Amino acid sequence: MTLSAEGYLAEVTATMTRVAGSQREQVARAADLVAEAIRADGVVHAFGTGHSEALAMEIAGRAGGLVPTNRIALRDVVLHGGEPADVLGPKLERDPSVAHRLYDLAPVGPRDVFVLASNSGVNGAMVEFASLVVDRGHPLVAITSAAHSARMESRHPSGRKLADFADVVLDNGAPYGDATLPLPSGGAVGAVSSITAALLAQQIVVEVVARLLTADEQPPVYLSANIAGGDAHNDALEARYAGRIRRGS
Repeated sequence: MTLSAEGYLAEVTATMTRVAGSQREQVARAADLVAEAIRADGVVHAFGTGHSEALAMEIAGRAGGLVPTNRIALRDVVLHGGEPADVLGPKLERDPSVAHRLYDLAPVGPRDVFVLASNSGVNGAMVEFASLVVDRGHPLVAITSAAHSARMESRHPSGRKLADFADVVLDNGAPYGDATLPLPSGGAVGAVSSITAALLAQQIVVEVVARLLTADEQPPVYLSANIAGGDAHNDALEARYAGRIRRGS
């Protein structure tokens, strides 16, 4: 492996190709769950902590994406729950108790589906949140690194991991530690999990839209807000889900 931009590109390309090939069936199953929820007037809730929050942003509220989507984030306890800002910190994702607060604050409906992302799949907040989702009877799609999660002990009191709760588990193909290019003195650079998770998220969205079109249903898809007519188009679609999807947080 060459420590260069070209070397990183080669690693990313190989990993994306491997993920796209190995996760084809799981993507289809995830798309089935999401399409079923949308047909039932449900919403897709996406949640990730740390850099996995990028996955939630990839799903919820972006051009070319599905309108009935809601992004959940740790900062919701401050923005929507009135907690002081100093509760936020790098170790909050390890606290199982915050999951209950996040779920209670979210505008969740009975027919909603959840997509949760965690590269390690072991932090307390994410595992507890997954447990709550399943206990409440919602379908759950998990995006995680099988290689990384397998080498980690759970940080949840149950000893379970995110993948243990999911109806569908998608492997983002990231290696243990996420980074791909080793350094001479140890460690590595060139993380890939955000890129491959985005690939999987977009594949799911495309498959959902394909399913809706095949059934002669009009998919609720965002236009870019930065093209002519984008705001009017998006506002009309968002009005259907008033109070059920959050934007701007």
